[in-house]
Amino acid sequence: MKKKITIIISDTDKSLSLEWLVTYLDQTSYLLSFILINRHDKNTALTDFLNKHHIQYFKILYRNKLSIPYNIWKCCAYLKKLNPTIVHTHLLDANLIGLTAARLMGIKKRIYTRHDSTLHHCYHKKGVMYDLFNNWNATHIIATCQNVHETLTIRENVEVKKIHLIHYGFELDNFQTKTNLNLKYNPHHQSPVIGVISRFVVWKGIQYIIPAFEKLLDQYPNAMLILANARGPYEEEVLQLMKNIPQKNYRLIPFENELFSLYQSFDVLVHAPINDHIEAFGQTYVEALASKTPLICTVSGVAKELIVDNFNALVVAYESSEQIFERLVQLLENKTIQKKLTKNGINSIANFQLHHMIHKLEKLYT
Repeated sequence: MKKKITIIISDTDKSLSLEWLVTYLDQTSYLLSFILINRHDKNTALTDFLNKHHIQYFKILYRNKLSIPYNIWKCCAYLKKLNPTIVHTHLLDANLIGLTAARLMGIKKRIYTRHDSTLHHCYHKKGVMYDLFNNWNATHIIATCQNVHETLTIRENVEVKKIHLIHYGFELDNFQTKTNLNLKYNPHHQSPVIGVISRFVVWKGIQYIIPAFEKLLDQYPNAMLILANARGPYEEEVLQLMKNIPQKNYRLIPFENELFSLYQSFDVLVHAPINDHIEAFGQTYVEALASKTPLICTVSGVAKELIVDNFNALVVAYESSEQIFERLVQLLENKTIQKKLTKNGINSIANFQLHHMIHKLEKLYT
């Protein structure tokens, strides 16, 4: 008899990791269903994917924290119809609503994946209360890397036996796919192309990358800066910083569905979180190495387990535009370093193959 698992996720239009879960989870042992909690009722890439694969799902319209009691009631009603033995939630609102509804419905195995690390501790103190409530409500917590594990145990006093370390998994070969995105975003073949894939939030450190690129233009006047996933609460400040850069030298991409190919458009990728603990995982680190894109970065999240300076990436100090600029020049002018980083990078991510994550999830579900 198949084990019924309901995935509950909030504020998500597309999720490669959930698409991979649907595709590769053992279909003979598990029956997946979904509850999608969003601030709109539109169809999304995720609903299209679920429809295509005939996966049952329900939608809940979320307005604000005041709507949570009603959303919990709706979630309880859907869980009664689905009758899962396991509920697995993702992201804050889904955790609050889904875990509470699952407890009320007597579902004994309540899992949530922790997708942030110290964000609430640093910027949203009220959010720590929500995290503590979710920690209490869950029977199992998935830490996506050692950084998150330390936040849960050291800062939030969660019992170690409750936490399961499961890294994100990736279809790594896909990141070497090549398409015509260069024609889409760089039709005049400007070079070098410096890529950043990051939401516009202060702790991602974009405010230190932009001045470094501005200085780089003195030596490479034909350079291109591509900011992908270019949206978020820090947008006004980012756009203010961009005013000194000619429009022909940058592109802002709010969303690009062909993520794999986007990396192939970059000569260098820069990722610069502002401290060692703020990044929960940082998928960009693995994705850059998988795409054989030379990486310049600060060390945060999973990079503490993965990145070695001058071996698979060039590491810079936190909040240092000057070091980012210096490393950019060093990398662009030295093909030997580029080849070494990309060769070592692709060899250092074997543990992030998708099947490792799927196997560990199946073990936890069982």
